Amino acid sequence: MLRAMTAHPPSDVLPVLERYYDAAPRPSATTEEIGPFTLFLRASTDGWPYYARPRLGLTGETTADDVRRVRQRQRELGVPETFEWVEETTPSLSAAADGAGLAVTRCPLLALPAGAAPITASTPAARVELLGPEDVALSTVQGAVHAGFDGTDEVSPRPAEHQRELMRRGLLAVAAAYDEHGEVVGGGSHGPRGDTTELTGIAVLRRARRQGVGAALTAALVADAHARDVTTVFLSAQDDAVARVYERVGFVRVGTACLGEPA
Repeated sequence: MLRAMTAHPPSDVLPVLERYYDAAPRPSATTEEIGPFTLFLRASTDGWPYYARPRLGLTGETTADDVRRVRQRQRELGVPETFEWVEETTPSLSAAADGAGLAVTRCPLLALPAGAAPITASTPAARVELLGPEDVALSTVQGAVHAGFDGTDEVSPRPAEHQRELMRRGLLAVAAAYDEHGEVVGGGSHGPRGDTTELTGIAVLRRARRQGVGAALTAALVADAHARDVTTVFLSAQDDAVARVYERVGFVRVGTACLGEPA
C-alpha cells in the first residue's frame, strides 16, 4: 500500500485543479462567457453534455441572478442546466445556486500527495489492462462502468467513438478489469491535460466488488498517469464512504467538488 505522506496544501493544489477544470473540456467543447461563468457546450452530438463553471481566475462573488442568466441560456440551447465548481475556490456560488433554485450535491475532492510512492494494488480476482483506442473491448468496458454505477451485473455495450478519438489524441486513457473467464467486470479512465489528470468513471460490477478490483484499476491508472509525466492526480468521490476507499490507497482530501442541478 502507499506510504502515508504529507498532503498537498489545498492552497497549492486548488489553483492547479481550477486550471485543469477549465482546460479539460475544451478539446471537445465550444464555450460562451456569461457573466462570471464559462458555459461549456459539446461540439459534436456524440460528445459528453457539459456544464457551466466559474470563469478561470474569477475573484469576485457570484449571485443568484448570475446563475439565473446562465440557466436561461442553457434552456434556450436545450442543454442540461448543470453547474460544477469547487466550494473552497468559489465559496459564494453555493448560496447563489440555492437562491436560483438549484440543488447542490457536494462530493469529497481528493488528490495524491506530491512525490507519493507508487500505488501497489493487485488482486487475484481480476486482470487489469490499459486499452488502446482500437481495442474491441472498449464498448463493453463503457457498458461495465455504467452497470457498476447502476449497481447491476447486466452489461450492455455502449457507443465509444468519442472515447476512441480522445484516446487517439492522448487526452484519455482507459483501463479494464477482466475476471478469470475473460469477462469485463469493471473499468475506469483518466484524462491528462499537461501535468494534471483526473481519475473518472472507476466502477466495478456488483459481483466483483469487495475483492480489490477498484484499487487495482486505480493503481493502473495512476501508473499510466505517471508514465505520461503527470504530477497531479486527483478525483472526486461519490460520498464519504467512497472517499475512504481512496484514502486507504493514499489519496488525501483537498476540497469539495460541487454539482448544481435543478431542484
